[in-house]
Parts: sequence; structure tokens; C-alpha cells
Amino acid sequence: MPELRNLTLNFGPQHPAAHGVLRLVLEMDGEVIQRADPHIGLLHRATEKLAESKPYNQSIGYMDRLDYVSMMCNEHGYVLAIEKLLGVTPPIRAQYIRVMFDEITRILNHLLWLGAHALDVGAMTVFLYAFREREDLMDCYEAVSGARMHATYYRPGGVYRDLPERMPQHEKSRWRTDKDVARLNSDRQGSLLDFIERFTERFPGYVDEYESLLTENRIWKQRTVGVGVVSPERALQLGFSGPMLRASGVEWDLRRKQPYEVYDRMDFDIPVGSNGDSYDRYLVRVEEMRQSNRIVRQCVDWLRDNPGPVILNDHKITPPSRVDMKDDMEALIHHFKLFTEGYCLPEGEAYAAVEHPKGEFGAYLISDGANKPYRLKIRAPGFAHLAALNEMVSGHMLADVVTIIGSQDIVFGEVDR
Repeated sequence: MPELRNLTLNFGPQHPAAHGVLRLVLEMDGEVIQRADPHIGLLHRATEKLAESKPYNQSIGYMDRLDYVSMMCNEHGYVLAIEKLLGVTPPIRAQYIRVMFDEITRILNHLLWLGAHALDVGAMTVFLYAFREREDLMDCYEAVSGARMHATYYRPGGVYRDLPERMPQHEKSRWRTDKDVARLNSDRQGSLLDFIERFTERFPGYVDEYESLLTENRIWKQRTVGVGVVSPERALQLGFSGPMLRASGVEWDLRRKQPYEVYDRMDFDIPVGSNGDSYDRYLVRVEEMRQSNRIVRQCVDWLRDNPGPVILNDHKITPPSRVDMKDDMEALIHHFKLFTEGYCLPEGEAYAAVEHPKGEFGAYLISDGANKPYRLKIRAPGFAHLAALNEMVSGHMLADVVTIIGSQDIVFGEVDR
């Protein structure tokens, strides 16, 4: 008898369904996977090490580039850790703005996840639908920070600036007629809050469209039901968090269990799955988009009625206004010192975590009293999920690996760091 040997197959690192530079070494018996060995580190940019050589306030922009689909949520974890060591609390209006943008970011993340996951499994239309809504939310990012992705909008002590009173307008060009420009600008005649409010009114209808394409689609269900099942006990042992943990039936959400900012004032539900398979992970994230929409609407209503400061007035840690800086010597000195030298945090250590769209994102800071961290360790949710990939794909077919990676919602910026 000839000796039968398993086939070793490289999946990635330049594979369209690997969601980044994941290299999987698969040991296969025919088309059935016996073992999967994830090789990571191909995107390693030493974010944590770089942060140790820079003043605290110069590393906020690096956080955006970790999970580059959930930019402001990454900033939030890092900024909260700095505020914990400084012992400061941002103004209440800044807290509402942060919560609103955390939830806008959650919708942005889940839209990209839904489009890419469906595309991996073979459904193309959803990708085009999801990106239509992402455009509107990217415009909200741009309106407050000037950047569509890497915003650097959260600052220790609050946020960079208050919400604008006017949305940027589309302009006529040789590719757009007057009629096109008028249609594109129809929702942009008011403030950013007006724009977001109108988005929250139409978004539930958009989610219904996604569900009509997928939820009862028999091909979608054949590809996802019963694929990559993780029991609640095993999910906890493996360090799962976020939708991955909730889809397995564990009702754990930091916004509810360890509330930060003003989440304890928000009215929302936590969707929980029952089977822990790829289909449940899909259902949980789709329902999370609806709940995030509810939270955004509550923030919009509060922010309309409650003007106020959005950043602390302590110029040892927050910059003075541009007007003051050009008029007052003290303000100029504060500005210069802040952007060249930064500020020193008291000695100690702090861990702050947020309910990131992918799970628990935490920043662990150790300060030795200098103006830069002695050590920064980032707790990335995707890292723990990827570590469980071998267990999740064993016994499945090669095509199911694509489904399982998609259902994990992996982004390599935060995994490789």
C-alpha cells in the first residue's frame, strides 16, 4: 500500500479572504482540515514600542492605525488610560460626543465586516449596499476632524473641537450636474447633528435591506449555520470578547457591565446568540447596528439641548485656543510646551478598556513619571480570536476557513501591532 500523507497548504498571506496579511499553514486530508497554524507578524509596525519614544499626546494618531476600521474606538481606550493616570474627567458634553462617535464607529466597522464577509462567502451585492452608508458616516468623521479615517479626534481631557454648525458641501464639477449636486447636498443644509439625525432615521430601513438579502437566504445559511461552533464555556476559556463571545450565549458587554463615559445613561439592548456558530455571529452584529443607531439618536437629542465645553480648560494638558495662542504670551508658551514636550503623568500604572466593535480593546500604561510611557501594552480583541482559529476550523472544509475568518472580523493592524 502506498503511504498516505496529509497535504500542507499555504493560505495567504496575500489572499483576498485573509482580511490582511494572515498566513495560515493548513494541514489537510483531502479537502478536510486537520490542523491550522496561523503565522502572524507580517504587518508588525512596533506601535507599542514606538509609543515609548514619544510624548503621550503624540501617540494618539498611532492608535487609529491599529484596527484601521474602528479608528476612534482605539483612540478611546488609550485616552481613557491617560485620563485615569492623570485623574481627570472630561466635560459631560465631550463624554456624549465620544459615546456618539464610538457608536458611529461601531456601525462603520460592522458595515465593512458585513460587506467583506458576504463577499468572501459569495454574496456581492451587500458589499455595495454597505459602502453606500459608510460614505455618510465617513463624512461625519471628516466634518469633526478633517480626516475620513485616521481622525485623532479624542484627546486627554475631551475631544479636539465641538461639532460643526455646517456640513461640508459637494461642489459642481464636470462629473456632476447641478441636479446631482443639489441631491447630494439636500441633507447637508443644517449642522452635523441634523445630518446624523437624518441618517439615524433612514438607517433601520437600510439594515432591513441587508437582512432581506442574507438572513433567510438559503445559500448564506448553508455556508454559515453550524460552521465554527464555539460553546459558551470554551469561548470564555479562549478569551473571546465582543460579538464573538455574545454569539456563544454569554451576555458580556463592557458598556453595561463596566460602564464608562455616559453609557449608564443610555437605553439599549445587548443581542445574544444561542448556537455560537458563524450565523449567530452574523445575527448578533446586525442587531448591534440597530442598537448603535438607537444610542446615536439618544446622544444627538442630548447634545442639541446641552451646549458646553468639550475639553478641559487646564492648559497643562490641553492646548489653548488658536485665538488665545496668537494674542496671549502665556497661551503661546503653553501651546509650545504641550506640542514639543507634552506633559508628565504621575508614576503608576493604569488599564482602561472599551467595548470596541470587535471585543474588549484595552490599553495598559506604566508611567515612571516622564512625559512618555515606560511601557504600553495593547489588548487587541482579534488576537485572542485568531488564537482559536485552529480549534474552530478543524474538521471543516477549506471553503469554511474563509467563512470562519470572516465571522471572526479580523483586522491585522491590531493583531500584529
